[in-house]
Amino acid sequence: MWQKALFILLIIFILTPLGSPPLALALGLAMALTIGNPFPNVEAKPTRLLLQTSVVLLGFGMNLTSIIKAGKDGIVLTLLTIFGTLGLGYLLGKALKVRGRISALISTGTAICGGSAIAAAAPGIEAEPEQISISLGTVFVLNAVALFLFPVVGHAVALSPEQFGVWAAIAIHDTSSVVGAAAAYSGDSLATATTVKLARALWIAPIALLLMFLYRRRYPNAKAKVAVPWFIGLFLLAVVARTYAPAWVQPSIFDALVNLAKAGMTVTLFFIGASLTLESIKTTRWRPLFQGVILWAIVSVASLAAVLWVV
Repeated sequence: MWQKALFILLIIFILTPLGSPPLALALGLAMALTIGNPFPNVEAKPTRLLLQTSVVLLGFGMNLTSIIKAGKDGIVLTLLTIFGTLGLGYLLGKALKVRGRISALISTGTAICGGSAIAAAAPGIEAEPEQISISLGTVFVLNAVALFLFPVVGHAVALSPEQFGVWAAIAIHDTSSVVGAAAAYSGDSLATATTVKLARALWIAPIALLLMFLYRRRYPNAKAKVAVPWFIGLFLLAVVARTYAPAWVQPSIFDALVNLAKAGMTVTLFFIGASLTLESIKTTRWRPLFQGVILWAIVSVASLAAVLWVV
């Protein structure tokens, strides 16, 4: 019982002014690797639902015009980084002899949106559970590193809040870690990071469909499908609601929803950290991890250079 009590107390603590997204992840990791997770069921559907709900609520703090502008301004950079990452990931997978489906999942997760992209693409190429676990484990490790490393690097090279938001959205895999890193860097980075990340996330369905098409060409009898992340549509509806809200709606209502979203993201990172097990670390084979690290390092450095030059 004391483990469960500690788990709940840690959640309360990270929601106080003393808590932060990086600290939430660190405490979750520490608990998982010492006394274990007393609520192992929070690592699947509840965590995913909390993340998606938090993303939708973040939409109540954004303006549709800004999102459209960010999409237009970053369309070239988005296309270059997504398809460049997929192509480079394919070549690295071949060079390191990483199994094709694992290589495709790691490349897709790095190119777009981490675990969400992997979950969407996996059914389309009929990935096996072990292959999905290895890919997710690789992305998880790099997300944890990025959450702590990116704010340090951003301050070291004196990135503006907007520059950091764009860089984090491009180079960090999962939305939760993008939001966490942006919030840790600057409050002004959060809107930019979330907007650019979700604009990239809109490419999940087209890329998953492309992978499924290529897979079906190779295996005509395959019964593949694509899992579409519908929560992005709800996020856009929330943005529309905030942008065109009637004058009598108090802005404080939207501010409260955004604060709730930030709290949800912080708890999500704690849940993600707490879901790590020694078994999941062991399933992260060295070749896929090496592919993921090299690919992520190249994308991070190249996108940082692009942000410093363009943004």
